[in-house]
Amino acid sequence: MPKRIVERYEQTADGLVIVDVAARRVEDLYEDFDKTAPYHKKDLDEDLAYYLTECVREIGRVDFVIRFMFECYPSEEFMLRVRTSVHKFFIYQKELERDAMNKMLRKAATLLIIGIIILGLSLWVNHLFVIEGTPSFLNTVFAEGLTIVAWVSVWEALATFLLNWPQHLLLIRIFRTIAEAPVQFQPPSNTHSEGANAPKGS
Repeated sequence: MPKRIVERYEQTADGLVIVDVAARRVEDLYEDFDKTAPYHKKDLDEDLAYYLTECVREIGRVDFVIRFMFECYPSEEFMLRVRTSVHKFFIYQKELERDAMNKMLRKAATLLIIGIIILGLSLWVNHLFVIEGTPSFLNTVFAEGLTIVAWVSVWEALATFLLNWPQHLLLIRIFRTIAEAPVQFQPPSNTHSEGANAPKGS
C-alpha cells in the first residue's frame, strides 16, 4: 500500500491506523427500521458499514483500530454494545459472503462439468460421423453446435471462478478484519479528529 494513503489517517502511539467515526448518539450507528430489536441484534447503518469496509479496503493489510466519538461520552454499557454490534455484524457479513462464494463455486463447478460432458458427447458424435463417412450438413451443424456449447459452458465456468473468487476472498478478509479490530472511544473534548462522520444524525 502506498505510504501516502496511510498518511491520510491518524495513528496511535504504537503505529496503528485509526479509522474515525463521529456521530451525535450511539443510536445513530444503527438502522432504525426495527425499533424493538436490542442493539446487539440490529444491523449497523448501511452507510457506516460501507464506510468501514471501504476504509479497510483502502488501507489494505495495515493494522488499525476503529475509534468512535459521540457528543456525549457513552457509558461502559453502551461501549460494550457498540463493540459487540461491530463484531457480530461483520462476522455475519463474513458468513454471508462465504455463502455467496460457495454458491459461486458450485455454479462454476456445475458449468464446468456440463461443459466437459457436452464436449465428450461432441467428440463421440464427431467420431461416429467419421466412421459413417461424409456427414450431412445437418449432422455437421449438430456436431459443431455441441462443440460450441461445450466450450461456452467451460469458458463461463472459468470466467465465473476467475472474476468472482478473488473478490469474495477479499471481502471475507475485510469483514473478518473489521470484526476483530479493536474498538476505541474518544472523549468529545478531544474533537480534533478529521475522520468521517457516521451517516445518521452526524
